[in-house]
This record gives sequence, structure tokens and C-alpha cells, in this order.
Amino acid sequence: MTGKSYRDKIYIIKDIISLLAEYGQLNQTALISYSGLNLKKHKYILDILESQGFISKSISENDKRPITIYKATQKGIEFCRTIIAPYEELFPRKSDLND
Repeated sequence: MTGKSYRDKIYIIKDIISLLAEYGQLNQTALISYSGLNLKKHKYILDILESQGFISKSISENDKRPITIYKATQKGIEFCRTIIAPYEELFPRKSDLND
């Protein structure tokens, strides 16, 4: 595989929640950009995380168009700490080198 490497969904979830915890909140554009995702392909992950209570979404209508803001919830941060972090210790992400 050339170019960008594949990232398991569990690591995408960790990256999303970790970014939101680090920054406090991010608009949808910044979150997608910082996490290296494609909105059309990965929006469903944001929707699942929100429906499960791991992140929260609010719409700010200060400008002419609505801006979607995401925040990590305490439940999401705990999920990363207790479930995903130990998983990543057992199954580290593949390096960019050929394994």
C-alpha cells in the first residue's frame, strides 16, 4: 500500500477523543483536518461516538452558516483511558515502515 497507511477504527476513535480532550473543543472542519479523516467516509464514526455519549455536538449559529462544534465527554475520556489505551499497548499501531 502506498501513500497514507490504513488506520484501524479503534485508533481513529482514540485520535478523535484525544484531540477533543487536548483542545477542549473543535469545530468539525478542524477536527476532521487534525485527525486526518475524510468527512464523507468517517462522519458515521462521529455520529456513533455522539450517540454513545463519548463526544458531544453543538451547533453554533453566530455566523451566516451553522458551525458544528464537538467536545469530548468524561465518558469518552474514560473510555480512552480504560479501554483503548490498554488495547493499544497490547496491539501497537503499525509503523510506517514495512513490517
